[in-house]
Amino acid sequence: MVNPGAARPTHPLALAPVVSPPSSVDGFVKQFLTNLNFDQGVSLSESDANDQYLALAGTVRDYLMARWLEDQARQNEQQSKTVCYLSAEYLLGRQLDNNLLAARLTDIATDALAQCGIDINDLRELEVEPGLGNGGLGRLAACFIDSLATMSVPNIGYGIRYEYGIFRQTFVDGEQVEQPDAWLRMGSPWDFPHPEAAQTISFGGRTETYDDNGTERTRWIPDWSVLAVPYNMMVPGYHNGRVNTLRLWRAVATNAFDLRIFNSGDYEESVRAQTFAENISKVLYPEDSTPQGKELRLQQQYFFVSASIRDFIDTVLPADYDLTKLPDRVIFQLNDTHPVIGVPELMRVLIDEKGMEWDDAWAITQQCFAYTCHTLLPEALEVWPVDLLGRLLPRHLEIIYRINEEFLEEVRERFGDDMLRIRNMSIIGEHPYRSVRMAYLATVAGAKVNGVAELHSQLLRDKVLHDFAEMYPDKFTNVTNGITPRRFIRLANPSLAELITEALGAGWTIDLERLRGLEALAEDPEFRERFGAVKAANKRRLNEVLFQRDGVHVDETHMLDVMVKRLHEYKRQMLKVLHIVTLYDGIASGRVAAADVTPRTFIFGAKAAPGYAMAKRIIHLINAVGSVVNNDPRVEGRLKVIFPPNYNVTLAEKVIPAADLSEQISLAGKEASGTGNMKFALNGALTIGTDDGANVEIRQLVGDDNFFLFGMTEPEVEVLWAQGYTPADFYQAHAGLRGALDLISSGAFSEGDRSVFEPVVSNLLYDDRFMVLADYASYIAAQERVDAAYADQDAWTKSAILNVARSGFFSSDRSMRDYIDRIWHTPPVL
Repeated sequence: MVNPGAARPTHPLALAPVVSPPSSVDGFVKQFLTNLNFDQGVSLSESDANDQYLALAGTVRDYLMARWLEDQARQNEQQSKTVCYLSAEYLLGRQLDNNLLAARLTDIATDALAQCGIDINDLRELEVEPGLGNGGLGRLAACFIDSLATMSVPNIGYGIRYEYGIFRQTFVDGEQVEQPDAWLRMGSPWDFPHPEAAQTISFGGRTETYDDNGTERTRWIPDWSVLAVPYNMMVPGYHNGRVNTLRLWRAVATNAFDLRIFNSGDYEESVRAQTFAENISKVLYPEDSTPQGKELRLQQQYFFVSASIRDFIDTVLPADYDLTKLPDRVIFQLNDTHPVIGVPELMRVLIDEKGMEWDDAWAITQQCFAYTCHTLLPEALEVWPVDLLGRLLPRHLEIIYRINEEFLEEVRERFGDDMLRIRNMSIIGEHPYRSVRMAYLATVAGAKVNGVAELHSQLLRDKVLHDFAEMYPDKFTNVTNGITPRRFIRLANPSLAELITEALGAGWTIDLERLRGLEALAEDPEFRERFGAVKAANKRRLNEVLFQRDGVHVDETHMLDVMVKRLHEYKRQMLKVLHIVTLYDGIASGRVAAADVTPRTFIFGAKAAPGYAMAKRIIHLINAVGSVVNNDPRVEGRLKVIFPPNYNVTLAEKVIPAADLSEQISLAGKEASGTGNMKFALNGALTIGTDDGANVEIRQLVGDDNFFLFGMTEPEVEVLWAQGYTPADFYQAHAGLRGALDLISSGAFSEGDRSVFEPVVSNLLYDDRFMVLADYASYIAAQERVDAAYADQDAWTKSAILNVARSGFFSSDRSMRDYIDRIWHTPPVL
């Protein structure tokens, strides 16, 4: 472990010799065979595919390592300001191709392996994707660290090295069943541990005051501790030689094994401490419907932010660094509320360990944090019961209380004794139980608070955090999300990337606004034909992948209608289901001729949180509808429903480029931004969507003629709620809706058992919190416009090209520039 007070060089990595591995084909072959022999312990003739994959990964890692060491030394020498991105999730996707692309090694590695008699494509398929994220939040974090490296901005992404990531989804009789995601089973060639840099993280206990040369101070006396061991993963920039760091923490026991107890015969007790400690980094988002689950989540959050803050102060900064200048060296970006416990942790370190006065520490803290809010749903704004927080982190609760007291004094000075306002703005909530409101703490402590799309940021200011925006108007800003074009065009859609490069040159990969040059080509019949051929080839590729993976076929002549995202009621997968059932009911009843229905294949991809009962019922319903539709000869060749289990980044890279229609149909005012909507538009899918999240900006950029808008606006939603929304009224008013719900209720999709999906139907008829029934008629009408547009394939292709051409704004590079200009002020280190 690092001793913070010990003398040390400017940075421990600065003393490491840096030897650049060769980057020629012959040099790559030599390094590959060396790794195969000495790391894997086998000769080429005796090696299996996994040996070869690990040796290949090791060769690429060696190449990146030299640049990583150089970059650490350079930015340390320059004392550059660093973005420390604190995120509970990183949904990275496979690393091999991304690293080959970034380092310009793809062709070299392919040729080198061919000389060894190995097809690199065979090794690609062996890589296990690290499922260290749940959805958009984690994928966004991965895009952001990619862009920061590409822009040569110093960055450390901090998170948790979960032993089991987001669960592996399987279906049993159409119902979701969660299995452990053992992504580390065959080892991880892309990260490497630094146990000598472990941090001690403490929990529980009590606090006490003591006299420090006439000054009364407080110290925390914890009950128990764990070690946080850092695992570094290299994050290469695109074609610039820059390599940043993703540092993930693994929990281990301080005393993992008690020999005395073992020798007494109590083998289980002898390793209890190890088991208890390792639970902290065992699973991404443990089920928190139990008190034990809630406590484990809070342990996880404190564990990784405490380790990260101490790592930066104790390891990255020089030993003699003047901490009053800390804001000159770091900005801790809070990716949602999960890392917000870092605010009182930094205060505790500065006051209790470094001896600062409260006011000085608070002034520093308020400059070192910025907060990104990723939600508009009140239930998603995290709160922690005071009892739990006080038991697990007693000193932090004391600090939060004082922050709140001083903050409420500011509120009184500004607004007077308005008790309702004071109660509404207090960091400590009183109802339904006493709790700490983490979004409020982040807002009070953060230098900036940003939403992730224009509409979302407006609603944050106007509604969710209205009182805070009134008090701190300059704190609030917007940074619309973005995605990396390296992974989601260059890697995911190489045929389109090649077509774009041929048309525009190579620079678009780091300057996505250059895609505007495709607008003129949308008028070119030859270019439209070639663009359409790319889409057709991507459908064929998806068909091959899904057949090999799940044994299902994608009809390449169908419109590919895709809805892939986390399963949540506000995202309204149910609205898509009702559309499918409506189409099916029309054909099956004879009211609509099958020949008059546009052939469509509907693809879903979604996981439901293990404890989210309604979401899991909806998954069951989607699979049940698919089973009936896919086996009914009356709709054969017209409708098909595919729901491949365990949707992840690797599958997304095949689904998104093949899609014709992108479903972005959340209730207006509920989706913060979305990033899937951006990926689809950039890959030439047209969007059917509400004016919600980043859909608003997509529609404004691509044009109304190239976007299928439906549904209520956010103000209209509010008006309907205020008037008293009665879902049954919409059921009675629309025959198609009535027919679809009645068919589900009849047991038609559950072998005649009416009870199976009754909870889903009742929820829509008597609650319908996200107004599925209210937007149904508008959605069906928009889908009819989709059918009409798709009938003219040439015009559809033109619209698809314009979607690509006008979506350059959604590059994560642009998002990073906005963060740098508006929040971080972190220059590149060249």
